[in-house]
Amino acid sequence: QLQVVESGGGFVQPGGPLRLSCTAPGRISGVHALCWYRQAPGAQRDLVATIRMNGDTNYADSVKGRFSISREKTRNTVYLQMSNLKPEDTALYYCNIVFHSSATYWGQGTQVTVSS
Repeated sequence: QLQVVESGGGFVQPGGPLRLSCTAPGRISGVHALCWYRQAPGAQRDLVATIRMNGDTNYADSVKGRFSISREKTRNTVYLQMSNLKPEDTALYYCNIVFHSSATYWGQGTQVTVSS
């Protein structure tokens, strides 16, 4: 079982920034994509951003221009840089690692709360 660990969540005022990190310790190969999802209370889990191993990225319309996903290959780490945060960005943010084999692994989530 691959361990996936998120960090960086917290409380931030509207308009502020926050950076989330996700790490999978150890040597891994065969990764197809790294993704960030989020889930607000009572809502479904939604895809926020994806980065593929060739560097291609995709974003949900609601975060385009505000969020940026990147990865640090040597450390098996993916980041989600969030700026101009809004109260509607409040959610539990999950990291998801997808392999070419279609296996997928999730972290436990990190809470982001945007409020004045």
